[in-house]
Amino acid sequence: MHTFVVYVENKPGVLSRVVSLFRRRAFNIDSLTVGRTERPDVSRMTIVTDADADQALRIKANIYKLVNVLLVDDVTGQNVLLRDLALVKVGAGSETRSQVLELATFFKARVLDLASESITLELTGGEEKLDRFLELLRPFGLLEMVRTGMVAMRRGAKSPIVTTKVELTRSVDDDSVAQSV
Repeated sequence: MHTFVVYVENKPGVLSRVVSLFRRRAFNIDSLTVGRTERPDVSRMTIVTDADADQALRIKANIYKLVNVLLVDDVTGQNVLLRDLALVKVGAGSETRSQVLELATFFKARVLDLASESITLELTGGEEKLDRFLELLRPFGLLEMVRTGMVAMRRGAKSPIVTTKVELTRSVDDDSVAQSV
């Protein structure tokens, strides 16, 4: 698995171009999250895909070629924080409610909703932690579940690669640049 952090201009069509690149190259995206950054004109994508080292280099090079891409960073094997968020609705009647709440406490999950026959929980953590939690909840009956996908951020001070490349990226008026799709 390789994890890429991709900084892009916050413009319509950018996500479509990135996803189309993976489709054209026949790579599956295992996880994709996109959100705003501290700069309103820049969005950040975290893409997780199953690729070997050679394939990862080709993916990175091809993403760089796309219009509106500012920076591509393969953070695989780097000192990064990786997190996933899950919302889980679990069957929990009066006879099993305490067991589900015990598991939630152990995993540091937040209770978002209590209903007569279910509990909705929120858990944030690494992929393995979420997988273990869901496996333990399965016997109670998973009624509904959604996961956000992985997000990644380097540990420590702001990454030098981000400071030098993103902060100094082109701030060109769109009308003065010809773009192809």
